[in-house]
Amino acid sequence: MSGLTGISKLNPILSVFLILCVVFIGFYIIGPIVGFFASLVFYEGSMVDFVQKITNPLQHPELRIPILVMQGFATLVGLILIPWLYLHSKEHVNPLQWVKKSSGLLVGVVVLAVIAFMVPNSLIIEWNATFTFPDFMKEFGAWAREREDAAAELTKLFTVFNTPLEFIFGLVIIALLPAIGEELVFRGMLQPEFYRASGNHHVAIWVSAFLFSAFHFQFFGFVPRMLLGALFGYLYLWSGNFLMPVIAHFVNNGFMVLMMYLHQQDISTLDIESPEAAPWTAIVPFTILFVGLLYYFFRYYKNQLPVYEQ
Repeated sequence: MSGLTGISKLNPILSVFLILCVVFIGFYIIGPIVGFFASLVFYEGSMVDFVQKITNPLQHPELRIPILVMQGFATLVGLILIPWLYLHSKEHVNPLQWVKKSSGLLVGVVVLAVIAFMVPNSLIIEWNATFTFPDFMKEFGAWAREREDAAAELTKLFTVFNTPLEFIFGLVIIALLPAIGEELVFRGMLQPEFYRASGNHHVAIWVSAFLFSAFHFQFFGFVPRMLLGALFGYLYLWSGNFLMPVIAHFVNNGFMVLMMYLHQQDISTLDIESPEAAPWTAIVPFTILFVGLLYYFFRYYKNQLPVYEQ
């Protein structure tokens, strides 16, 4: 890889394959193993007892914090530390090179744009949540729905924050670490490789966004998450600043965690987890606001070379 962009000298297809292997080993094997032993510190019982209970966490709400710790370490090790070591050892790249200083105005534009996007995206969320697979995919649809429902139940369990300290802990695990790790992998590492393979910025962004959404294995939220991934990709492409998609990702996840906490504390009546679309009286003005903010962001960087050509 070279310079800001992080583009490898390897064949792009081979490079993508190696990156995916690194992520798989880190996130699904090494990270969870490290997280398992770290989570034992937060569990009062024995290791054997913990292993038995973890197979059915919904029946054991006392595992909420230990499993969040496991998730945090899986992300930290599998999506941040191991990919970072891969970049440093194989490509001689420090991802901090991709970070540039930015004005508070541009950061504010990104924050507002992400929040504004949530309102029109609620239409896609509602459509995708109620999507019906055709008859020839009936079995897959049933499996996907079962998995989606189980994931929703787990999310409800692990996003219950009884104290401000637990809320901050959840914010780190659910918002901060994924924002850094997932952007490092999908925007920082994979997106440039898909550009090298295709020679087209839009193809690179949308293929990366597709994989980003597929990575979460939630088919009834696939399309809205892919749209988010594409938004993060364009923010990175236009600005040439890796900090922008990280901030956008953090705001998206962090805003949801915050609204969950406020709803639990009876401070807000908004149920952010509901798949129901926002009313058109909100969708129209927020869509206009989002498009205006995104256009301003694009125009601000219009004289800058695309990120992979710098």
